[in-house]
Amino acid sequence: MSSDPSTSEAKGVPGSETTAGGPALEVSHMDIVYRVRGQDRLALRDISFSIARGESYGLVGESGSGKSTVALALVRYLPRNGRVSAGTISINGQDPLSMGKSALRELRARTVSMVYQEPGRALNPSLRVGRQIAEVFELGGASSGEATQSAEDMLRKVQISDPGRVMRRYPHELSGGMAQRAVIAMALASSPSLLILDEPTTALDATVEAEVLDLVAALRQEFDTSVLFISHNLAVIAKMCDRVGVLYAGDLVEEGPARQVFDDPRHPYTVGLLRCIPRRGQRKDTDRLDTIPGFQPAPGHTLKGCVFAPRCALATDRCRESDPPFFDVGELRTSRCFFHDQAPGLPRATPVSGATLEDQGSGGSLVVIEGLSKTFTGGVRALADVDLTINQGETLGLVGESGSGKTTLARVLLGLTGPDSGAVVALDGKPLSPDARRRPRETLRALQIVFQNPDSALNRRHTVRSLISRPLTRLAGLTGQALRDRLAELIASVRLEDRHLPLRPGQLSGGLKQRVAIARAFGAGPDVVVCDEPTSALDVSVQAAILNLLADLQKAERVTYLFISHDLGLVRYLSDRIVVLYLGRVMEIGPAETVFAGPHHPYTEALFSAVPTLDGERPDRIRLQGEIPSAADPPSGCVFHTRCPRRLSTGVCESTEPPLLEGEPGHLTRCHIPLAELRIIQRNESAPSQGGSL
Repeated sequence: MSSDPSTSEAKGVPGSETTAGGPALEVSHMDIVYRVRGQDRLALRDISFSIARGESYGLVGESGSGKSTVALALVRYLPRNGRVSAGTISINGQDPLSMGKSALRELRARTVSMVYQEPGRALNPSLRVGRQIAEVFELGGASSGEATQSAEDMLRKVQISDPGRVMRRYPHELSGGMAQRAVIAMALASSPSLLILDEPTTALDATVEAEVLDLVAALRQEFDTSVLFISHNLAVIAKMCDRVGVLYAGDLVEEGPARQVFDDPRHPYTVGLLRCIPRRGQRKDTDRLDTIPGFQPAPGHTLKGCVFAPRCALATDRCRESDPPFFDVGELRTSRCFFHDQAPGLPRATPVSGATLEDQGSGGSLVVIEGLSKTFTGGVRALADVDLTINQGETLGLVGESGSGKTTLARVLLGLTGPDSGAVVALDGKPLSPDARRRPRETLRALQIVFQNPDSALNRRHTVRSLISRPLTRLAGLTGQALRDRLAELIASVRLEDRHLPLRPGQLSGGLKQRVAIARAFGAGPDVVVCDEPTSALDVSVQAAILNLLADLQKAERVTYLFISHDLGLVRYLSDRIVVLYLGRVMEIGPAETVFAGPHHPYTEALFSAVPTLDGERPDRIRLQGEIPSAADPPSGCVFHTRCPRRLSTGVCESTEPPLLEGEPGHLTRCHIPLAELRIIQRNESAPSQGGSL
């Protein structure tokens, strides 16, 4: 059944509505080209949108869709080979494209500010933080003394508790969350009318992300600032933005009020993106995430018709021959699809269900860790008396803020970092040497890792064939036909093709690189694979494919995972059990559904409540006080008491460290408040944890 576009009004320019007095930003029919090898390649086509004064507008889409290119074009930060070839840009009625250097510098200094994904790249490492922020006020005409005082006031406004101390620090001395707040302070120092945020929370923990988002929302209200928010995290956009535009391969394919777009998407691409995200009730044992088949066309493509047609299950010959216009699909909503009314019923690209591991039965303890502590130079105790078991064939999720000890624990297991004396780390009943270089080949084969960033994990000089074949020959001892057969089996299992084998990492997309890394890790038939943030840098579409792949490989290979992530939705989807670390201590451990359903340890409760979701509004989150303490000087008693919203008034939290006790079968917490009492407290609170909605 097809849709007849004649029932809808074709619309030429989406988002053309503006408020009285004119919009803060208006982009009209903008094209952007990059000059590559003597030819102009069209990267963005006919982009039109506006942002009203005080409004927050989100741009979403896969990497390469053109989100950051839009942001850079607004303030003329495009690289030398890029330019706006058609259309107009208006910021507060001013045209940055026609400005001279002096006027453009003034626009960037007073009207538009930008916050980038990595605060470390936005801060000068050779200058103290206070000097960099004060410089913004000096450019506005303030004296040195006034600028310094204003910089300190601005740091206080972005909720830095001791701004005087932070002013004297260099960027490398700040945590990720504090550095991002310092960058936001710099961006807001000039009281801009337009704030551009380009993936500002991607690398942050859930609690820090929530603090930064709350800060942006409050400052937007205080300064009446318009916001352009760029992110591939759809839940963050849903929380922060009034309206949203969906970009695909340089085309704006859907636009409208954020809540309406996410609740009732009307373009197949938007539907596909939303289905890639683990939702409440989805588990690897019963569900596979839907994925978007194929790949996004490269910039400068010359596809005829709808740009999404090659990946769309609804596409017909009409879609491949004619470029669809914008159609009105509701109040202030547009979709660039001939079949927008059928989009919500888009056929799945991935089968819903796969066989479950639970049907095969749970294995016994494969990894046993007892009394694990790790102290670094300077008395920094990254891990403190950790006891863990990981069962054969299960996924153990490891969560906690940065500095909690997650990666240190993984490195100790892999033999990359030696533990303190007295620790026991055993695999299949056999103690492991603390140094990987002294472990036998069989142990090296049994323990593998998939890193967060495949770029740093893959040798750029080697081909895909070489990268995957090396562990097959070095660890599994395969040669000749056996090697070729195993290589073919591996590339098929990770959805690679023969054409990828002669390529080098630089010729692959981020998702393909991670598939190569996974194939390499599984090549020699490991027993345990450590997944350290394996999808945090990937788009949701690629992320879904990787999660499905991990679940399928676990089923086929009967492998055990230690899955480390700050994305709690992914952890819930993939994990059988959850371990929550804080300052090197296990604060909670139990079956995934039990831990997420509650009652929670107060720290777990705060983590879960900080995570934005696509399932609607959440109650006020549990706010933690201050930064995570130094592992070199942890608090006395319960190490979490300095930030705990449920600290007891008896003083026991400050004086006595609670033991890790089993409050219900398989569910242990380290808290002076018993689980039964926590359940009552959290049910009766006006802002309970909503972990069950992840």
